[in-house]
Amino acid sequence: MAALKAFQGSNRTKIWVGAVTLLLVFYLVVTFQRALLLIADPDPIAKAFGAAYLVLPVIGAWAMIRELLFGARTEQLARILEAEGGLPVDELPRTPGGRIVRSAADQEFEKYRLEAEAAPEDWRSWFRLSCAYDAAGDRKRARSSMRDAVRLFRADSSTVG
Repeated sequence: MAALKAFQGSNRTKIWVGAVTLLLVFYLVVTFQRALLLIADPDPIAKAFGAAYLVLPVIGAWAMIRELLFGARTEQLARILEAEGGLPVDELPRTPGGRIVRSAADQEFEKYRLEAEAAPEDWRSWFRLSCAYDAAGDRKRARSSMRDAVRLFRADSSTVG
């Protein structure tokens, strides 16, 4: 039953990401089309707006691709850690509303911070530190640590293969 719930949750997230991605692609295509229409206009001001407007879909496509790759790589690392039995176990106490108790998360965080300091070149320690940051509510540092984990993993993979 738990496996079915995890499968449904995973699929629900992927469906949501797919829907948002499709909406963003639609927006980028429409924006690109409008930029081309403005560039084709004989008015020089419209051409300037069209050229400036052309930058938006380029930046949007870059950001979307970057985030999708980040998610895919993060999922890949999680699968590897799960297969190795190295994923952190979520046994932290929660409030009645379902949020993790901050003091417990901070205490657990210390363990993973020390692990990352002891093994700064191990992507696994950075992945677990990222999970600890996330549990402690520090999303910015969680993403940064996960980027470090992905970077170290890719460096390991390139030297092995």
